[in-house]
Amino acid sequence: MNDKSYVSLERHVCLVCGVSFDTGNLLLDKRLRASMDRHTTTGWGLCAEHQQLFDDGYVALVECDPARSGFSASADRLKPGEAFRTGRVAHLKREAFAKVFARPLATEQPCVFVDAGVIERLQSLVAPTPN
Repeated sequence: MNDKSYVSLERHVCLVCGVSFDTGNLLLDKRLRASMDRHTTTGWGLCAEHQQLFDDGYVALVECDPARSGFSASADRLKPGEAFRTGRVAHLKREAFAKVFARPLATEQPCVFVDAGVIERLQSLVAPTPN
């Protein structure tokens, strides 16, 4: 049986956690050909949890392994599809990010990819809270 259809539910992949989520949009093949699967991933976005953190003024630091990522020495950016995420994520307020890092950050940029060890280093700078 053919599972293809001329309509599909659109999905995006979260830039921060890499989880697929529904956008609520329907995609339609204009020629009404059965060419699409039930779900179609069309791009990157933020899941509800990470969108809320971004709206609250946080920047996500997503730890990546540079040896396993598709980073090329000629480019100064790592594309989301090339990033090999380690699973560690930290969130910093935009004001704190500007003080800690010497890189400018666009206001619409929700996350940055960092090398392994950066999040651990930032955690070591924070004083432990007394119980």
